[in-house]
Amino acid sequence: MERDIKKLISQMTLEEKASLCSGLDLWHLKGVERLGIPSIMVSDGPHGLRKQNAEHIELKTSVPATCFPTAVGLASSWNRELVEKVGAAIGEECQAEGVSVLLGPGANIKRSPLCGRNFEYFSEDPYLSSEMAASHIKGVQSQGVGTSLKHFAANNQEHRRMSVDAVIDERTLREIYLASFEGAVKKGKPWTVMCSYNRVNGEYASENKYLLTDILRDEWGFDGVVVSDWGAVNERVKALEAGLDLEMPSSFGIRDQQIVQAVKEGKLSEEVLDRAVERILNLIFKAVDGRKENATYDKEAHHQLAREVARECMVLLKNEDKILPLKRQGTIAVIGEFARKPRYQGGGSSHVNPTKLDDIYEEIKKSAGNSVNVLYAKGYSLDKDEVDEGLLEEAKQVAMNADVAVIFAGLPEHYESEGYDRQHMRMPESHCALIEGVAEVQPNVVVVLSNGSPVEMPWIDKVKGLLEAYLGGQALGGAIADLLFGDANPSGRLAETFPKKLSDNPSYLNFPGEGDRVEYREGIFVGYRYYDKKGIEPLFPFGYGLSYTTFEYSDLNISKKEILDTETVTVSVKVKNTGDRAGKEVVQLYVRDVESSVIRPEKELKGFEKVELQPGEEKVVTFELDKRAFAYYNVDIKDWHVESGEFEIMIGKSSRDIVLKDRIFVRSTVAVKKPVHRNTLVGELLLDPVLAPVFKEFLTKAGQGSPMFSATQDQDAMLMAMMKYTPLRALVNFGGGKFTEEMLDGLIQKLNEKLNQQ
Repeated sequence: MERDIKKLISQMTLEEKASLCSGLDLWHLKGVERLGIPSIMVSDGPHGLRKQNAEHIELKTSVPATCFPTAVGLASSWNRELVEKVGAAIGEECQAEGVSVLLGPGANIKRSPLCGRNFEYFSEDPYLSSEMAASHIKGVQSQGVGTSLKHFAANNQEHRRMSVDAVIDERTLREIYLASFEGAVKKGKPWTVMCSYNRVNGEYASENKYLLTDILRDEWGFDGVVVSDWGAVNERVKALEAGLDLEMPSSFGIRDQQIVQAVKEGKLSEEVLDRAVERILNLIFKAVDGRKENATYDKEAHHQLAREVARECMVLLKNEDKILPLKRQGTIAVIGEFARKPRYQGGGSSHVNPTKLDDIYEEIKKSAGNSVNVLYAKGYSLDKDEVDEGLLEEAKQVAMNADVAVIFAGLPEHYESEGYDRQHMRMPESHCALIEGVAEVQPNVVVVLSNGSPVEMPWIDKVKGLLEAYLGGQALGGAIADLLFGDANPSGRLAETFPKKLSDNPSYLNFPGEGDRVEYREGIFVGYRYYDKKGIEPLFPFGYGLSYTTFEYSDLNISKKEILDTETVTVSVKVKNTGDRAGKEVVQLYVRDVESSVIRPEKELKGFEKVELQPGEEKVVTFELDKRAFAYYNVDIKDWHVESGEFEIMIGKSSRDIVLKDRIFVRSTVAVKKPVHRNTLVGELLLDPVLAPVFKEFLTKAGQGSPMFSATQDQDAMLMAMMKYTPLRALVNFGGGKFTEEMLDGLIQKLNEKLNQQ
């Protein structure tokens, strides 16, 4: 329905306009009844709807809704279409509950395994994260419900999250932390973006004009509403000027009055306020137009979708002696209290009240059938971390009487949550002791982990099977049973690196910082980028995961062997299922700059596709790469830049398992003009194809008779090696009196004239 928004604004009083810029209560935006502007409701997500009463902030009381796997699991599916289906299902539930905007997804980068909210974020890799977020957004918004991409930006820890200053250099910010949001904004087009609590390079995100206006709106083209995280606004007027439209929750009129006063005193342009109001009204009426009357959803169908999704999110990490899938015969010991009281989601504002919840033990019994004797032992108590010797001994006795023991372990809910970070990467002592104790009496042990982030595994060599179930949502029990017995084939791949120990992590020395300041000193080397560059062997690498079948890659083809950076190139590869059962493979494409003038990672993920293959079936998987696949962020030109040269295209089963590779030459169309000055290095000039001839000719003429420029060939090589990092000003010192300051000024002028001719 067409509406004249500007006319509506013209009919509003200053006070009414200011009032629209903050919430009515915890979960509603204000309306203006006399002008027919309604109030709309927003609610938490992102892996399920958490709708509460207007005055209610208790995190675990909300209307029943389907709890899907959290983002850590969804990203491990590497399946865009599946994540979009999850979004659409959540959108349906929002419609049924009258919710107009879902507060999610979260696209923050996993800088450290200790971040308490990692379960709610997708990946350590910005490309994978942005692709998953875009798919989630498209799914929700396909149902006429908006999303709120969060938390923009650099919210990578919970410790002091409302005040900490994340100090990040510009290249790192662009290539890692903002890139995770950029693709989601451009491809997903979320209705709203939520700013984070923290400061970024000294400015609170809520009043950071560089982030909210210069980058988000002007560069990326975002035209929706910027909303604050709940309670994130520092100074309301400054935030409005910076590009923050909507403050949540209600400020009970206090900050609305600050806006009114600032306009009346001439400290705030009313045009700035009008722009914010226009965006908010566009959001409100978009929600009104998208509303579906009498909407309902099929709870059982959504539960079954949650089971399907959970199967693809779980990652088979170890399968020694092909212990999995389990045979439907003999005796199976199911051990660990998680089997009866599952850990299926994280704590905090994303906590969903599920429509139903699988009992893992019961699902295993149901799937095993009458021919299998399924035993159970508690093994540990979830309300304490210490070893209970009685429970441990009981578990060992049960395991001894079985053919195989399946142990359910991981991180209890109080270990990781919104609001605080983990202090270490260890599992509870009782869980580790259980695994090691059972392994002493039972050679056939499978461990199923429930956790939202990597854990250390000192027991890994003592077990034959390991399934990372992450936080699998309300249908995790059925999904785990499907995978354990082979009714489904594992196809999840890690969206993050599992280090062997916490000190291997690149942020180890600078997390969570000191006081209210955290420096991102590892720079662009986050996750696998760091482990690869340092040659550190992880416990499990990024992109890793096993299957019950095998896949073979062949015929890597690059459509062009040389391109301009303004062109695209197509890469294709054949994938064949060489096993005896159907399965899904995640084909990963990485790019490496063979030789660069700036430090770059050994490889970066630039494409992925999940392909389903029957036994013996072969398919061609195709990728299209553009400039960004080869570029780094050049802080001198403030843009993405490709250096002319060779790039390696790598196809892998994980970041550490590259099976095919080839090269392409990419030619830059951008000449980076760095003005020559007294401290420009000799080596830089000698490497510049345009300036090198001018420089050498000048030296030849000006330096005749100078010992510096009359060396023998052997001496010349040594001299040039020494001079490579020598600034131009030093030529005066080393020119034997033949090279003067006036000559240096002339040289610099001539070089800059040549540069400006390009």
